[in-house]
Amino acid sequence: MLVLLPPSEGKTAPATGSPLDLAALSSPALNPWREKVLDALAEASARHDAVAVLGVGASLADEVARNVGLRFAPTAPAAGVYTGVLYSAAGLAGMSGPAAVRAARSVRVVSALWGLVAPDDHIPAYRLSMGVDLPGIGPLARAWREPLSAELDARGEAELVVDCRSAAYLAAWRPSHAPQWVAVRVLRELDGKRSVVSHHAKHTRGVLTRHLLTRAAPEPVDAEQLAAAAGELVGSELHDVELGPAGRGARTLSLVVR
Repeated sequence: MLVLLPPSEGKTAPATGSPLDLAALSSPALNPWREKVLDALAEASARHDAVAVLGVGASLADEVARNVGLRFAPTAPAAGVYTGVLYSAAGLAGMSGPAAVRAARSVRVVSALWGLVAPDDHIPAYRLSMGVDLPGIGPLARAWREPLSAELDARGEAELVVDCRSAAYLAAWRPSHAPQWVAVRVLRELDGKRSVVSHHAKHTRGVLTRHLLTRAAPEPVDAEQLAAAAGELVGSELHDVELGPAGRGARTLSLVVR
């Protein structure tokens, strides 16, 4: 099972910790691209128009300025650096025992800076989104496609892919051939009508991620088993679960909340 998550926009900056060690990160084949993006980000973040280049508001100028010194900034496990609704619900930072082992093997965050991040990879807090056209690199989703394809295609062919990413991060890698690729979406039912939601989507994807990692049963290996595992949350966290038909591209697992 491969669970793909988007990073959080907001991050908790470690107060202490060792500086960045790219050689210690998972997916070491991505390090040449990590080096390039890291250098380009530091240069862009030192510009007078850095907030505009990175597509953020002036209130985040301090976070952008922090990008300049990422190589020397304190690091902590990514499970604690990434914050927000999804990560709070997933509870990756507090996992231990078999759940932590499963998370280390199965969960990957698709990142504009690192390409891929495992929960226990030590990273600094940074500010960079996949939708940025980074000077010296270009549009980041396009820049990461080839290295991520080399890293993930084999897993996509062999494992169930539980895709909880947003559209910007989906653009960085789509399985070329994934028999069991499932995109997770969240719908809210109100007065018999269903609509797409944002805040609830992040929370519910986090709830599903935690459930898949902590349940006692073996992890699902196909879309039907994933739907059955999600169905275990109906009556508590979910109102309903629907698995879309097989076809070209990803199947859709709809998690319905009220």
